[in-house]
Amino acid sequence: MTQLMGRPILGLPSDLDSRSTLSDLLTGVRTALLTLSVIAVPVFGLWVLAPYGDDTAQDAARAVFALWLLGHGGPLARGPGAAPVTVAPLLLTAVTAVLLSRAGHRQARRARGRGWVRWRSPLTVYAGYLLVAAVAVAQCTDPQALLRSRAVPDLAAVALLAAAALGHGLWTGLGRPAALPRPPLPPALWPDGAQAVLGRALAGWLLALTAGSGAVFTAAVLLGSAGQDAQQLGGGAADWLGMLLACLTLVPNALAWSASYALGAGFDVGTGNHAGPLGTRLGPAPDFPLLALLPADRGPDWHLLACAAAAAAALAAALLIGRAATRWTPAQTAATAVATALAAAPPALLTAHLAGGALGPGRMSRLGPVPWQFALAQTAWLLALALPGALLWRWWLGRHGDGAGPVVRARVGAYRLVCRLAA
Repeated sequence: MTQLMGRPILGLPSDLDSRSTLSDLLTGVRTALLTLSVIAVPVFGLWVLAPYGDDTAQDAARAVFALWLLGHGGPLARGPGAAPVTVAPLLLTAVTAVLLSRAGHRQARRARGRGWVRWRSPLTVYAGYLLVAAVAVAQCTDPQALLRSRAVPDLAAVALLAAAALGHGLWTGLGRPAALPRPPLPPALWPDGAQAVLGRALAGWLLALTAGSGAVFTAAVLLGSAGQDAQQLGGGAADWLGMLLACLTLVPNALAWSASYALGAGFDVGTGNHAGPLGTRLGPAPDFPLLALLPADRGPDWHLLACAAAAAAALAAALLIGRAATRWTPAQTAATAVATALAAAPPALLTAHLAGGALGPGRMSRLGPVPWQFALAQTAWLLALALPGALLWRWWLGRHGDGAGPVVRARVGAYRLVCRLAA
């Protein structure tokens, strides 16, 4: 009796652990409402503080639904001329992806059956999430709304992000390995354990590049005139808070733009306008604090120092590969470095596509990094520095790693610390 009373009913391995279809459907709806609440709370708070009397609660609700769809990567239309708005606030995208992944991880604990029974619960949760997406699209189809949805692309964007995030949560919740696919190379070029090394090197590259782009962005904030521009635009508490929240949701976008700047590819600020360390040509830009951080028209100058962030990230990947390759041949080390450079291209394409877009027709139809240039720049930096750096570090450790002096041991200790942080 004591064992039965101390054992939770929900933990019994019986039919009591299964859930009905309606419960799973409501779980998907609840997950969607949770992601909506992240946007609804600040938007309705600003609506209460705003001194404008022509905006109703329904207008605020439509703005919430529109921003929710935009956070999923769905395109919107603005104004009577249906100007395209496709720049997704990546902070909202990241929060949505994390919440969906956690929901998928919880559903993985219930996927114990076989066939359809095993996947019925996750699919029902997915259907409940899409049901809320359909309601959001229906609420944003009013021609009088400031931001209007495009039904088919918006639903497709929500379905794609939800499937990817829920699938990631299910995959990790089931204990499946998150290893990269093995390239079709012979063992003479691809030794055992190379996939794990590739994953660590790619993670080290992305983390170091993100940190470097953060440093570039911070320097732009300290040297730019974002604060003065915000003072000119802000007219009240609601305006200040709205502008601050808008800037915060776009900080990940700014980090991606800064990473493209540090890589040398730069980014577009409207049709025919480009900002990069090799030169900048800019025309009139909308009044927004983040756009006030852009450098003035110029040629190559001290802004080339931003490329040090990309060089440091490539060297971090080289250290991670070279340390693991002490028992490999030079050909195997080179193959792993080349595979890392090629593996960096797909996430770069996706990041650049999501971080950029359009804020209107004509000149403002191109904003952000060009995806193929962003991906090509990452691959080029890794091939130029990570490949020879990994070979050089492998040779150095093979020659001086054993019985080395205190200086070499200190360097190896610093390298191991970098490895642990990247892992």
